Parts: sequence; structure tokens; C-alpha cells
Amino acid sequence: MIRVAILASGMALRVGLRQMIGGLPDVQIVAESNQTQNLPLADVWVLASADLLPAPENSPALLLLSDDPADASRLVTYPLWGILPLETTESELAAALRALGEGLYVGAPVLLRELLVPLLRPGLDADDLMAQPLTGRELEVLQLVAEGLANKQIALALAISEHTVKFHLSSIYTKLRVTSRTEAIRVGARHGWVAL
Repeated sequence: MIRVAILASGMALRVGLRQMIGGLPDVQIVAESNQTQNLPLADVWVLASADLLPAPENSPALLLLSDDPADASRLVTYPLWGILPLETTESELAAALRALGEGLYVGAPVLLRELLVPLLRPGLDADDLMAQPLTGRELEVLQLVAEGLANKQIALALAISEHTVKFHLSSIYTKLRVTSRTEAIRVGARHGWVAL
């Protein structure tokens, strides 16, 4: 059983969190408050604001609900923590509480970007961190783009229609969070997906 304390400055937010967390079979809410003082012992504190962060010494695991990526860097001094968006779902909240209860760190990628970028290999930036893996066909298309082939030439080389090439390029742009061939090649090269 994971013992949880809910900390939020507003009563409505505390009630909403209680409804989401209270129905979970392996979670027990032991306290609700708008301040960190005099809270009973809990395994995880769920905070709805970074302003409620306690002193790092002797703090339990913390799960901060925030939409501000800068808040993740405020958590690194704590022994165990997680950060999720304010609009997190009940299943995401449940998974986060269980992970924290097992001693794991938790975080939504969009909120961890700024924190993780310095840990990446040199040359990668925040946009590269968010790039999704490409399918085999998308990697073939991206390689031919990197070789300077036009859509019609790519279609001939892969024995597919020009329309299908455009579809693959659109998917590549979306996954890599780019808007041009040049940007796609740059991100692909940094990930080692294309040879230049």
C-alpha cells in the first residue's frame, strides 16, 4: 500500500486529486493540506504547485504536477521525485505513484527536456531529444533525401509512388519535429540514421 499526502493550495484541486487517487486499489490517502508542515508520514507527496516544495532534507518521494519545464530542475536536489503535467490522466497518475513507491524517478518527456539536454551526447539539442524513431521505409526515404534525390527520384529508387514518398516525408517531419528536408537530414545525421 502506497501512502499518499496531497498538497494543493486550492480546495477544488485537492478534491479533484482525492477523487483520482482515492479510487486506486493500492493507494491510501493519509493527508490533504495546503502546506507541508505537520503532515503525517507518507510514501509520496503529490504537490499541485512548485511553491509547496518542502526542504529537501528528509522529504518523502515527491510527485509534482506542473506545466512548467523549469520546475524539473528544482526537483533534482530531492532524493526521489517525479513530474507530470497538471492535466495528467488517472492511469498516468497511478503509474507514477507506483513507480515512485518502487523507488523510481518519473517524468513526462516534455517537462524533462531542459533537464536532460546537458546529459545528451555533444551536438544533440532539445528537439533531437524529442525525435521519435523512424520506420525502416522512412529511414530509406530519409537516406535518399540526404543523398539529394528529389521526390520523383526517390519514388523510382524505392519502386513506390511519388504520393507515397510525400506521405513518408510528412511522417518523418512530424516524428522529428522539423519542417524541412535540411532539418530532417540534420536530426537524422545526429541520431546516426543517415550517412552523409
